[in-house]
Amino acid sequence: MSQTKRIIPGFGLTMGITMSYVGFFVFLPMISMAVQTANLSLGEIVRAATDARVLSSYKVSFICSFAAAAITCVFGTMLAWVIVRYRFAGRGLIDGLIELPFALPTAVAGIALTFLTTNKGWIGGPLAKIGVSVAYTRVGIVVALVFITLPFVVRSIQPILEELSPDYEEAGRTLGAGSFTIFWKIIFPEIKPALLTGFALAFARGLGEYGSVIFIAGNKPFQTEIAPLMIVTRLEEFLYGQATAVALFMLLASFVIMFAVNRIQIKVASLVGD
Repeated sequence: MSQTKRIIPGFGLTMGITMSYVGFFVFLPMISMAVQTANLSLGEIVRAATDARVLSSYKVSFICSFAAAAITCVFGTMLAWVIVRYRFAGRGLIDGLIELPFALPTAVAGIALTFLTTNKGWIGGPLAKIGVSVAYTRVGIVVALVFITLPFVVRSIQPILEELSPDYEEAGRTLGAGSFTIFWKIIFPEIKPALLTGFALAFARGLGEYGSVIFIAGNKPFQTEIAPLMIVTRLEEFLYGQATAVALFMLLASFVIMFAVNRIQIKVASLVGD
C-alpha cells in the first residue's frame, strides 16, 4: 500500500521545529528564571515571594483578575451572541474592534482609560459626583483588565455559536420552553467548555497585565499595587533574585490555573458528549 503524501512535511521535521520553538520561547526563559533564583537560598526565595508588600500585590492581582474575567465572561458571551445571531449595519466594524486590545499598545490603553475615569474625566466626573471613584482604585484595575481580556472570551465562544444551529432554539420554543430555559438547557451546555477556556485565558492574561494597569491603578502600596509592578520595582532596585522569585511564583500560579481549568474543560466536554 502506497504511503499517503502529506501536504505538511513529515512527523520528524515538524516535531523538530515544534520542539525547537517550544524550547526557545517557553523552556529557555523558564530555565533562565531558575538560574536567577539559584543564587538565592530556599529561605531567601520564600521570604522574597512572601514579603508583606508582595503578598498584598498578589491579592490585588488575583482579586482584580478574577473579577475582570467573570465580568468579561458575561459581557463577552452577550457580544459574541449579538455578532453571530444578528445582522445589522456596522456588525463587521464591531467584530473588528474586538481585536483592538490586541493591536493597541497597552500603555496607550492605560492612559486613555485613566483620562476617561479620573474625577475630571468624561466618565469619572459624573461618577465622582455621586461618590464613585474609578481611577486609582481597584475598580479602575478591573476596568482596564476587562478592556484587555474581552477578546479572549469573545473569540473562544464565537466559533461555537456559529456552529450551533438556531433550529435547536426553535425546537425548544415549539416545545414550550422559555428564553431562560432554552439558554440554560440548550445553549449553555454547548458553550460551557469554550467559556471556561475564555475565562482561564482572561484570568491568566489579567495576572500578567502591566502596561494598561499601572496608569489607572495609582500604584498605592498595600492598596492598588499589582504583582507585575513588584517585579519591575525589584528590578529597578537591582534585586534580580527577588524579582525572579516573584515572577516564578506568578508563573507557577498561571500554570496551575491553566492546568486546572483545562482538566475541568475536558471533564465538562465529556459530560456534554455523554
